[in-house]
Amino acid sequence: MSGPEGWGFTDDRGTELGAARVPLRVAAYVRAGAALLDLGVAPVAVYGSGHDGEALDPAKAGGLRAAGVPYLGPGRALDEEALRELRPDVIVDVTYDGKSPYALDEAVAERLGIPLVALSVSGELALPAILARFAALAASLTPAVREPSASEPAGPEPSASEPAVREPSASVSETAAGPLPAAPAPDLAAAEALLRSVAARGGVAVLALSGAGAEQVHLARPQAWPELAHLAGLGVRMLDPGPGSGSNWLTGDWTRVAELRPDLVLFDDREHATPPYALPAGVRLAPWSPETPPSPAAYARFFRDLAEALAA
Repeated sequence: MSGPEGWGFTDDRGTELGAARVPLRVAAYVRAGAALLDLGVAPVAVYGSGHDGEALDPAKAGGLRAAGVPYLGPGRALDEEALRELRPDVIVDVTYDGKSPYALDEAVAERLGIPLVALSVSGELALPAILARFAALAASLTPAVREPSASEPAGPEPSASEPAVREPSASVSETAAGPLPAAPAPDLAAAEALLRSVAARGGVAVLALSGAGAEQVHLARPQAWPELAHLAGLGVRMLDPGPGSGSNWLTGDWTRVAELRPDLVLFDDREHATPPYALPAGVRLAPWSPETPPSPAAYARFFRDLAEALAA
């Protein structure tokens, strides 16, 4: 939570973080930064993961490019001096194991003396819980606006080099115990209702996968991915690839895709994944990013696009 006495937040590793004032300059992993931007917190820069290259991947960047947010390259090869020069007050990453940040070596933050927040995006959490955590963080990074009393002058206008105070997030309500997630944003709720309605019309079988070349494909286990499990909860008929090794993916060849007989394939559209190969005739395609920014706006877009693909 944040207030006149300073800033504090406990991340999903259980790490209690604090600062004398609310951090205004945020550096973040691309996926986290895109979500924060949707929630009203514009990062000063973002960095990628080991899967990323020297250019920003549009599949997980959301509105970052349009907002002019600089991209610093993959986190593990990050130029620490370039990050230092940006003077971030806090770094925001994600975690899959609840222990370590995913894209950036924590030692980088330690050497720079900057707190690092890691929020979970693992399959152990339901999608609404993940969205709520990002909303709570965004709210904590939004300074409260205090109106000056009649006896004191208004403060000076922020200089060009200082970020202006942001409006509080509309998706989070404050209580004495801190920010609590409110009901789903109207656009997200409407997209979910549309998808539920379309899914109920027909039993379109949907398979999510990530291409790894002509000889190999990774087939997603729906219950291991929060958004895919959420789709199943909305009535989408998600296909499970069956028994085998791998908790998140079953890795095999493209003949397994044909054996599962999907009507629609959700294909990983991140830049490091390869396009689908050798799909059966008549199978429809729709893009899916396993790293969709965890914000209501981003998932509303994904759900609307999927509803359109199911209805085609």
